Amino acid sequence: MALAARERLLEAAIRLFCRRGFHAVGIEAILAEAGVARMSLYNHFGSKDALILAALELRNRRWLDWMDRSVQSAPDPRARLLCVFDALGQWFADPGFAGCLFQRAVSEFPDPEHPAHALAVAHKARLHERLEALSAATGARPWRALAGALALLVEGAIAEAWRSGGDAAAKRARQAAEVLLERALASGSR
Repeated sequence: MALAARERLLEAAIRLFCRRGFHAVGIEAILAEAGVARMSLYNHFGSKDALILAALELRNRRWLDWMDRSVQSAPDPRARLLCVFDALGQWFADPGFAGCLFQRAVSEFPDPEHPAHALAVAHKARLHERLEALSAATGARPWRALAGALALLVEGAIAEAWRSGGDAAAKRARQAAEVLLERALASGSR
């Protein structure tokens, strides 16, 4: 079954924005990739800016749902926390990996008042909340500090994987996460 024009536009926009960025991708490229007429874009979104926001919202839901599913199958809280980095490794190893759309949004829309910047910051806050919940569930202390350090590892691994390709950054980040987690668990048992 063929996707409706709105979905084709969103899928095309996400693919192109991930690969080339928001500013480098023009409307014509999105229309060609989606195989739809110009009026479809304006009927469904009204503007490229509105399409950017819709693409970020869709990517946010999909990415967080994917991460949630990725960690659910792990057998215990410690494994669930470390599974974050295993999931990142799978993402980085995917031939279509082109970095983080939200890191790109913050970079290309540096004004904190810009809606794309705000959506990207909100996405990162939701990821941080998940890391806090996973950290707290392990019994680690202080779990908020652990979650903050893990968030830095996640962001750094994404940036490094985008720069260098492959899943090596996720493996290194997982090793560092294991050390941080063991220290935090030892602090929690005192």
